[in-house]
This record gives sequence, C-alpha cells and structure tokens, in this order.
Amino acid sequence: MSRSITYYFSLHSPWTYLGNATFHDIARRHGCTIDYRPMPLRSVFNETGGLPLPKRHPVRQHYRLVDLQRWRERRGLPLVLQPKHFPFDPSLADRMTTAIPAGGGDPFAFISDVMAGVWARDEDMGRPEALLACANRAGLDGLALLAAADSPPIRQRYEAALGQAVEAGVFGAPSYVLDGEVFWGQDRLELLDSALASGRAPYRPDSEA
Repeated sequence: MSRSITYYFSLHSPWTYLGNATFHDIARRHGCTIDYRPMPLRSVFNETGGLPLPKRHPVRQHYRLVDLQRWRERRGLPLVLQPKHFPFDPSLADRMTTAIPAGGGDPFAFISDVMAGVWARDEDMGRPEALLACANRAGLDGLALLAAADSPPIRQRYEAALGQAVEAGVFGAPSYVLDGEVFWGQDRLELLDSALASGRAPYRPDSEA
C-alpha cells in the first residue's frame, strides 16, 4: 500500500519553490501519493507566533538572503533574491491549486510554473491573467479553474487548511507530514527521503531518546 505525504505550502514561499521538484522526485521514487494543502501562510504565522518577513529583525533578513543563495546553488535553480512583486497576495494562486486536485487533476505543472514566475521570471503572480496563463500552459482549463477558485467549496477548503495545518503541528512553509511527523523546510527533504527509505516509525515530541 502506498504511503501518503501531506504537503503544506504557499505559492509565494521561495523555500517551497526551491524544494518543490526535489520533493516530488522523492515522492515518486518511494511511490507516495501527495495530499496538497495550500495554506494561508500569514494566518499560520499569526496562529503559531511566526513573523512575516518585513517584521523580522534585520539580522534574520540578512541571513535569509545568504541562505537563499546557498540553496539556489545546491538545487541548481534560478532564483531572484528580491523580486519586484514580492510579497504579493497568494490566496488566488493557492485556491486555484486547491481546486486542481479537488477536480481530479495533478497540480504539479501549475504550481511549478507559478513559483517560477515569482522567483525565476520576476513576474507579478498576483495578477489573475498571469495565473490564467500558467494554468493554460499546464494543460488545464484556466477560466474554469479561476471560477472554481472563487467557489464557496474551494474557499472553504482553503480556509480550513489553516486549522488543519496548526493541528498537524505545521508552522511554516513548506512542511511535509508523513505519518504525523512534520518535516519543516525544504532543507529537511533529505531527512524525509531517509525516513521513507528506512520505513522507521515516526518520531514524536514525547518519544524516548
């Protein structure tokens, strides 16, 4: 029986972008299904005590820029460190992503293109027209997807992801949840890979050392 990984993320996160292809490769190699859960990241921060980037101490902001360069090199991906259109409201893109698997589709091509738009092409991915183009390039019906993103069921599903994330122990993006164990950050992907390869039992906060 295949295992499932719950993928909590937001499409304006550079760390989600950097780890997205590697994560999907890991899931494919281990025969895992992916439960996509785009989440309202700012609300997750508010619930769990995190700070949005502009409110972080300059020391933390400077370190982030250095670490992005290291991981850009490690992952071999183009990445604009300070894109012109960041931050932006990712809720429409996130809801469109929510709608794709809800309709039986695979969101990988769409989310990859949207994040590349922000972090590689330096485009404004808050614009519906830009998201429509990404959907069409992914072989999806962009207009239908835009309509679905504004439907009450998809809005409710997206809003529900906040509570689901916090209940799962998620406090940032990306987070990968395997059998209840949270792997936060794309720099934990190698640990996720190892956990899948070994088949070990999940670690818990109250586990004995």
